[in-house]
Amino acid sequence: MHATTSDMIDLELALLKRGLDGLSASCQRCDRCHRAPLVGERIYLYDSGSARCELCRVRERTAPSGSRTVHGPEFGHSLRMIDQRAALSQAPDQRAA
Repeated sequence: MHATTSDMIDLELALLKRGLDGLSASCQRCDRCHRAPLVGERIYLYDSGSARCELCRVRERTAPSGSRTVHGPEFGHSLRMIDQRAALSQAPDQRAA
């Protein structure tokens, strides 16, 4: 069975749509405009349980009960570099003692 170019394109589009649906299901959206806030943008949380983006927050009559920064998918999984130069410069002195 030979796959045609049209079949391959349909498969690629189906896989792309499946991946995007999975990503969009895991991200928080504004309850008013349904927009997914960008990384670094703030989401405002209200006592009613609703969430608003920065654009829709000004339309709310009540003050938000809290807010948080939207993080990217790499948040919590990145490496932290530690400067070891100070520890290395003290190592020869400690050997002499």
